[in-house]
Amino acid sequence: MKQYKLMATAAAGIEALVGRELRDLGYDTNVENGRVRFEGDIKDIIRTNLWLRTADRVKIIVAEFDAVTFDSLFEQTKAVAWDDLLPIDAQFPVEGRSHNSQLHSVPNVQAIVKKAIVAKMSDVYHRRTRLPETGALYPLEVMINKDHVILTLDSTGSSLFKRGYRTAKGGAPLKENMAAALVLLSHWFTDNPFVDPVCGSGTIPIEAALIGRNIAPGFNRDFVCEKWEMTPDNLSQQIRDEADSLADYDTELDITGYDIDQNMIDIAKVNAQEAGLLQDISFKQLAVKDWQTDKINGVLVANPPYGERLGDQDTVRKLYQQMGDVYRPMTTWSKYILTSDLEFEQFYGQKATKKRKLYNGSLRTDLFQFWGKKQH
Repeated sequence: MKQYKLMATAAAGIEALVGRELRDLGYDTNVENGRVRFEGDIKDIIRTNLWLRTADRVKIIVAEFDAVTFDSLFEQTKAVAWDDLLPIDAQFPVEGRSHNSQLHSVPNVQAIVKKAIVAKMSDVYHRRTRLPETGALYPLEVMINKDHVILTLDSTGSSLFKRGYRTAKGGAPLKENMAAALVLLSHWFTDNPFVDPVCGSGTIPIEAALIGRNIAPGFNRDFVCEKWEMTPDNLSQQIRDEADSLADYDTELDITGYDIDQNMIDIAKVNAQEAGLLQDISFKQLAVKDWQTDKINGVLVANPPYGERLGDQDTVRKLYQQMGDVYRPMTTWSKYILTSDLEFEQFYGQKATKKRKLYNGSLRTDLFQFWGKKQH
């Protein structure tokens, strides 16, 4: 099978996690800002789409070159063997991005790239008329940064965070791949209890259960590459069957999600049911201040409200204080709390062991980590 240069894109701050996931899957990687490069064939493209928990997309790197004029962009794009990737009836919309570059007009950049590909395809397929664009979807992107052009073909379709289980959500839901990143950063082992005290629509506990069961996060959805001409019949099914055989349905899991709002607990249960994991997670309506446990060596991962809106901040900081009062005495537990409030430690009442900068969408947040001392 033909080998491709590939990249898995990721939110700022979690590229290293995507790199680790790819290495665990057996790939050599090169981690860069916002992406991880690796290589593979069409089987690897489907496999990584299916298994990557923290990435946004898997893309084929079609070409890379420098360009400072539209003529240069056109000629170098036209020189690419597009017919190796795109059948004659391919739908190929072109998205664009440009930063710190002489070719800064994104609509013009998109139009030039599209025109160059049409010119190449028309030459190869001896077309005098327009290309039909009635077949499978091949989403292309031209990215220009400091005059360096990368042309990519997106194999994913709708972003990988769309797992397909979230039928309902609350006010400010965490993306599924960000929730998975928080679980992975907590170094939770399945023989320890896992708690989300402010679980909202249940995303963090569901991602923990997917990890605990070793279930491929993309199992319940499709990818755009599965309809491509280069994808052999039955290949997708074969990779999915292989993934299914690796799932662990036997290990006992101790995962709990609490929320003060019964309505959110009901939503979380519906989502967990949709993911096929309701029996693996215990959801209960409970306020942070009322929680008690005699369990030890647990992991707690929380994405509490941030108090971004005026008037909310006092309420939220009171919640942080309650968290500190309840969690500080739990010395064998490790606590991981994500918030954009940089004064969080002051209200929680303890200095974090470590802080990690992460972006929740475009919002800068910190993951405050309080490491527990395991009791044997």
